[in-house]
Amino acid sequence: MSISQAAFSFIENRISPIAGRLSTQRHIMAIRDGFISAMPFMIVGSFLLVFAYPPFSADSGWRIAQWWLGAAEKHQVAILTPFNMTMGIMSIYITAAIAYNLAQSYKLEPFMAAMLALMSFLLVAAPQTEKVLPTAALGGVGIFTAILVAVYTTELIRFLKVRNIGISLPEQVPAKIKQSFDLLIPILAVVITLYPLSLLVQHQFALLLPQAIMALFQPLISAADSLPAILLAVLIGHLLWFAGIHGAVIVSGMLQAFWLTNLGINQEALAAGQTLPHIFMEAFWTFFIVIGGSGATFGLVLLYLRSRSAHLRSIGKLSLVPSCFNINEPVIFGTPIVMNPTFFIPFITAPIVNSIIAYAAVKLDLIGKVISVVPWTAPAPIGAAWATGWDFRAAILVLVLAAVSALIYYPFFKVYEQQLLAQETGETEDVTPTEGATE
Repeated sequence: MSISQAAFSFIENRISPIAGRLSTQRHIMAIRDGFISAMPFMIVGSFLLVFAYPPFSADSGWRIAQWWLGAAEKHQVAILTPFNMTMGIMSIYITAAIAYNLAQSYKLEPFMAAMLALMSFLLVAAPQTEKVLPTAALGGVGIFTAILVAVYTTELIRFLKVRNIGISLPEQVPAKIKQSFDLLIPILAVVITLYPLSLLVQHQFALLLPQAIMALFQPLISAADSLPAILLAVLIGHLLWFAGIHGAVIVSGMLQAFWLTNLGINQEALAAGQTLPHIFMEAFWTFFIVIGGSGATFGLVLLYLRSRSAHLRSIGKLSLVPSCFNINEPVIFGTPIVMNPTFFIPFITAPIVNSIIAYAAVKLDLIGKVISVVPWTAPAPIGAAWATGWDFRAAILVLVLAAVSALIYYPFFKVYEQQLLAQETGETEDVTPTEGATE
């Protein structure tokens, strides 16, 4: 058995079953869908952040830059208010969204579960002090707490419902009133369990519960921002994709909490005028690593457009526009790349090389770090510039990385092209009448 066959067998028999179970596990799906549901708030909030902190130096001689800097300083509070009410308190939206999706998967009343989760999160993350709710733990700091609270409260509702623990009301009582009374026992259970834990943490460590949980996760967050962690995530995601499982969905679902936490810390550092600490976020993955989609296939699509194979040319034309918006299912399944031995090496190698180059570029301050949530469907050069506060050096880097990916794919593309040309020539000969044949 060759090395490639052994690798395919390992992926298919060992990795694929585990990944398949993970991709359908209800808690992972609820967390993933919860982050997706909260994404519009974060995109709009991040977009407004750029207006408050213009991408120009204070000594810029450009008249528009000076006007923008002056207006941003004068109206900063007004500009940042929508940001503070969206990205600044994103953990609130995430909590409710995860609880809603998890309750829906259990066929519980999702809105009531979201309400309980929201109350529980505010109870431990924003206890009122002198008639003021602190917001320090409602942004990126509170993401891990949001996940834990949403899962805990929803599971609590399910536990009580399965055991028929609650307040029984007559059948004549309207359904909405019965639903509201169904929350009485869960609310009491939360107050009895979560609230004492929050008070204990505040008393012992002078920290809110989200801040304490964040401190526990800090080593993991730091490790997840390293180049080895990035390369491991890229490798796992693309091995799964090659086996026919949407690896990007699984990897992004598991990393989303770390990405948003890193983003929140970067935004806080930006507002404080400090050096941005983190590199690895969703925009870094989308616009620098997987340009055109998983496998960094945009360069391959460009090669297809000039292919001598009619099949590859047609796939290139079909895939060009979707690839510009980071949608590459047409090229993934049209080639096909999935379980195609010819493309195994470049499909894994291209995003790994992109990761190393982009990480080095950020470390060497050749481009800025990510400060914004950007729709993943934004064309890569635009998305990269937008994510880094309109640093157009990032857009140039994307073009360089796309060219590098094309070079990596080129020899394998030529091998596959020759295989297809041989098939296409053989098919043409099969349908061509032989010399001397009668009609």
